[in-house]
Amino acid sequence: MMNFLTTKMRILMGTFMAITLLLSFDSCRSKKNAADAYGVFEATEITVSSESNGRMLVFNVKEGDSYKQGDEIGLIDTTQLYLQMQQLDASMRAALARRPDMPSQIRTLQEKLATLEKEKIRVENLVEAQAAGSKQLDDIQAEITMTNSQLAATKSALGTQEQAILGEVEAMRFQQMQLAEAISDCHITAPIDGIVLKKYIEANELAFQGKPLFKIADLTNMFIKVYITEDMLSSINLGQHADVRLDASNGQEKVFDGIVSWISPKAEFTPKMIQTKNERVNLVYAVKISFFNDGSAKIGMPGDVVFK
Repeated sequence: MMNFLTTKMRILMGTFMAITLLLSFDSCRSKKNAADAYGVFEATEITVSSESNGRMLVFNVKEGDSYKQGDEIGLIDTTQLYLQMQQLDASMRAALARRPDMPSQIRTLQEKLATLEKEKIRVENLVEAQAAGSKQLDDIQAEITMTNSQLAATKSALGTQEQAILGEVEAMRFQQMQLAEAISDCHITAPIDGIVLKKYIEANELAFQGKPLFKIADLTNMFIKVYITEDMLSSINLGQHADVRLDASNGQEKVFDGIVSWISPKAEFTPKMIQTKNERVNLVYAVKISFFNDGSAKIGMPGDVVFK
């Protein structure tokens, strides 16, 4: 009987110790895995829209493909814009051809004026020698005055005409610059380094201004947006490091080295995604933690943050 009781006591003691160790292990693990905040992974997403109207001639975009900033991935028909550019070129040449030949027209009056000045000197000599009357000298002086007036009026008229033509040409040059910009807009390029998430149009479809073409996201430099309470705000600063954790499919935790890149300057109510009424009325601050993604994190995946 004593042996039976002793054996029973040993079993009870062993069970108690096992439970104690298990509870202790779970407590340590919970403490180790405790997170300061929770959120979902996000990335900078850009929806590229058309800036021109026309048929999409080329659009070599595939969802999931990665592109570098500036890579040309599409082309909208530029035929009409090119023809307008050629038309402006012809109009500019025609306008410049109408420019008055100022030197030749002015030269004629200047030569006439030089001849009259010489004649005036000759007549003055004759008047001094009493070989000619003063009326002849007055007539030459009057003609000189008239020629000077004609010269000034011609210069003014020709200058005004030339300025008007040059103004026309300048306006056409600005139109050419606008057309060149419009032609440039027909070349669709990647705005950032990233991966195409969504494609909204196919080659040979009609594109028009404002129509979305594709969505691209930077999945290398990602961030997680979390919400913290007011009592945590004083201990979190811009540039502060934090562990961004992701539960991997194999059960192992993936940890990224994150940096606090943005802290909301104003409080807001807990987001509506939180269904508990008591939690929803709490005031919280939004915080973004940026990190370098090695490809493990995906947009919309849940994660948590431990601030250092």
